[in-house]
Amino acid sequence: MAHNRENIYDSTHNNENLTAPSPRVHDTNGGAPLEKDFSQNGNPYHTHLDSHHDSDAALRKIRTAGSISISPELFEKLYLSPQNKVSGDLRRTVANPTPLALIGFLISLHPLSMDLMGWRGAGGSGAAGTGTYFFFGGLLMILGSLGEWIIGNTFPFVVFGSFGAFWLGWAATLQPFYNAYGAYSPTDVAADGLNTVGFRSSFAFFFVAMAVMCFVYLICSLRTNVVFFMIFLTLVIAFSCLAGAYWQTNNGNLVLAGRLQVTAGAATFCTCMFGWWIFIAILLAGVDFPFSLPVGDLSGFIKGASEKNKEHV
Repeated sequence: MAHNRENIYDSTHNNENLTAPSPRVHDTNGGAPLEKDFSQNGNPYHTHLDSHHDSDAALRKIRTAGSISISPELFEKLYLSPQNKVSGDLRRTVANPTPLALIGFLISLHPLSMDLMGWRGAGGSGAAGTGTYFFFGGLLMILGSLGEWIIGNTFPFVVFGSFGAFWLGWAATLQPFYNAYGAYSPTDVAADGLNTVGFRSSFAFFFVAMAVMCFVYLICSLRTNVVFFMIFLTLVIAFSCLAGAYWQTNNGNLVLAGRLQVTAGAATFCTCMFGWWIFIAILLAGVDFPFSLPVGDLSGFIKGASEKNKEHV
């Protein structure tokens, strides 16, 4: 009984984050601190929360349980990041920033994908959505990135921040004020710079860099879920095709350039379908909806380094 009493987490100290080390918990090896993690850890008062728990009941359990864990699938569905250990309890204090960044991404990319495919006579450059790129893609994704940084989610923080910068960069390029294409114009008309070999070749390298970046994210997403993985896979295809479209236009292969542009639009359209799926899944989980959408948990597909180290201890 004394042994159990020694390992019980003090429920009055409920300001600890679900993943934070708890100075109130000790093992039997000389009273050394025992790290609070997602395993039962021999604690008979351990509680496991998953996506099927009622929100009120979950809150009561958080206040009273000896230790808390949530399923990897629920965590990754909410935060698009593998479970990680952070200090503080901000994940229970502030709102989840992930859906804010996602909606900024989707409202910007979805119309652009249809522009690239030329639906209903839409233009290929997507210049009509410049304001959307600034205030949805740029603003909301940067805000979402800062939110992820605050709660300690490194991967979505970097992903959302980099894509927020992408949308701001795209919008700025389309703005005459920044003279991005005007600098290439052989005439006094700034818009003529859009049709120059120099501008198109230079801008294509931007898409190449984005494709490389998304490929890195694609590898990292193998620790998250299937939907996130497919988002980056389709983006790698899209950015590669956009770069090819610009270069083939310079080569005079307009038919091939048009096909590459349409392919890029189709790929980004698929990206948006996956994005809407995971956005809806996160919101349903956030409001404790009676059913949830699967996202394909991949946390057990590639084990983390810390998990492997624990197995060898």
